[in-house]
Amino acid sequence: MTERTVRFTGRVLYLTKDEDTLRSQLGGEDAKRDQVVGPPEHPGEKLIDNISTDEITPGWVCYYYDQTLARYSYVGLRGGVLEKDSLKRGEFSVIVSGRSKGCGSSRETAPYSEREAGVRLVIAESIEKIYRQNCQNIGLLTSTDFSLLERIERGEEIPIGEFTKGLDPISAQIVECGGLFSFNEKRLAGEVSPPLLDTAARPMTLCEKIIASKTIVDATSGELGVEAVAPGDSLFARTDVRFSHEYVTPMADALFRQALGPDAELADPSTVFAFRDHLTFLDLVMPEKHRKMGLAEQARSLQKVQEDFAGRHKIRLYGEVERGGKTVGSEAICHNKVIEELAMPGDLVAGTDSHTCMAGALGCFAFGVGATDMANAWYTRDVRVRVPETVRFDLRGTLPTGVCAKDVMLHILSLEHFKTGAGIGQVLEFGGDAIAALPLDERATLTNMAVEAGSFTGIIEADEVVVDYLVKMRGVSADDVRAKIVRPDLDASYAARFDIDLGSVVPMVATPGDPRNGIPLTSLGSDVKIDIAYGGSCTGGKKADMDMYASVLEKALAQGQRVAEGVQLYIQFGSQHIRAYAQERGYIDLFERAGAILVDPSCGACIRAGPGVSMEADEVTVSAINRNYPGRSGPGRVYLASPLVVAASAIAGKIVGPDAL
Repeated sequence: MTERTVRFTGRVLYLTKDEDTLRSQLGGEDAKRDQVVGPPEHPGEKLIDNISTDEITPGWVCYYYDQTLARYSYVGLRGGVLEKDSLKRGEFSVIVSGRSKGCGSSRETAPYSEREAGVRLVIAESIEKIYRQNCQNIGLLTSTDFSLLERIERGEEIPIGEFTKGLDPISAQIVECGGLFSFNEKRLAGEVSPPLLDTAARPMTLCEKIIASKTIVDATSGELGVEAVAPGDSLFARTDVRFSHEYVTPMADALFRQALGPDAELADPSTVFAFRDHLTFLDLVMPEKHRKMGLAEQARSLQKVQEDFAGRHKIRLYGEVERGGKTVGSEAICHNKVIEELAMPGDLVAGTDSHTCMAGALGCFAFGVGATDMANAWYTRDVRVRVPETVRFDLRGTLPTGVCAKDVMLHILSLEHFKTGAGIGQVLEFGGDAIAALPLDERATLTNMAVEAGSFTGIIEADEVVVDYLVKMRGVSADDVRAKIVRPDLDASYAARFDIDLGSVVPMVATPGDPRNGIPLTSLGSDVKIDIAYGGSCTGGKKADMDMYASVLEKALAQGQRVAEGVQLYIQFGSQHIRAYAQERGYIDLFERAGAILVDPSCGACIRAGPGVSMEADEVTVSAINRNYPGRSGPGRVYLASPLVVAASAIAGKIVGPDAL
């Protein structure tokens, strides 16, 4: 059988750091490859690194979920060189960039916008896991082989095998079939089949053990579980929890009905959940120019589509809540609620959000997927998994006063292993003696931010801290929880191991542009004045975070200090349960007396959709959120820091640690 080939007849767009070269390409002049591509050991050095999905399709662009996305592809790219229709008008079929292409949110709108604009191949020095998988799902080819460019320029027919090199068998089959739905059609028809696993018994990491237990042996009978899996194994695994939010549910629903028909039903709807948690406060901050584009109505339509979907399939929708006769916010940010009510140790959790990995704090295997993966999972209950490598972090010692889990993660993300992209697609398994001393909320900060390393997920072995939490929160049996706990084998094999002495970790900040830009707070200098201090999001809106905000603000009030003039301090709760906790502790009164603005649950400013966003490019924010990619929380500059630093900086009017008060 002759192998299928592909010829790229359009132009090649090099996303260069030189904005003049980038502009000339958009104007119709082709760049010379030897002038924009670096040496073989680092071919992308002249190209833009860390292009996030937020830059490809900024939050407001994601209000669309059809071909309209093509018109706005890359309008959020740093420098503002690409405008509406720039990519589509340029007739580019290949797009080239540097390291870590597609970092950030799991939004499938990003590769979809590229594909609909005419792009057929993405080449980058390294490609992030979720983005790459989303590309495969929709038939957009990817490669890290820069030598293909010369062949493309010559007009060669490129064998499809060039784009399946290094892929697991299932991913390769999906690429060969042109996308996930096409693959599944052939799989269900018996035309293709995933390879049978025959991995021999071996010591396994925590995630490997969970994956082995969830591996589908026979899709017809529902038989689950294999003796062992190893990195690189390709399989389908059974989910325990599937959830989506209003940003993605409409697109996934459209794909679901388009592929399976209007009457298609969900498999086991009792394990499917929907959240209205991303755009709850969008109306409060939407720029006038976006209103004039009709985006307010477009955004509101997402809520209605999700409500119709939830009603049609009779699934649990976590929506908005009322207080005092008016709507005040959401029930919860999805990730906080998954921990509070839905996930259990040993579960496999798939959600349409990159921070789904936060649930790994419960000892479950949780990760983000795109709209196509979720649409397929709704029908089959299954998700495809290529067993990832695992990196082990052994935490020792005790955190110094004024240092918390956020500092630990900013320190870890600054390691060369992650700054170079070596951690892409890996699992971060946290263990060691110090884990036992960390409360669940602080563990959740570690797992939540694992994805900022480009990693697959983060996970921590469940223990009595988790057991006690689930018993108190849900009234479940402690013995039942203990029976679900999965533990890694002592002699498991890891791709790398790091020992972290918590006693040596200092307060950290990540400078604007990337969470991996972590530096010690003392290296920042003392004159970074701020306009906004934001304490919230799934990362910074937990109970432990409220305790930290309160400890700093209580000290400030005792000294006669309040939020500095000209600074706005926002404190946002991750769920209504967390808000009730703050109310019971007297924190709400404390926060208000200190001058904070309180915000009910929603993703909000973290995705440029609620109070706390910057409005001007010269505004500076210090934030407890998880990522600070360009444009993520508005046009201003965002520094990431711990809840302690955020609160202290709000009082001081500049970025400082709590010991400065």
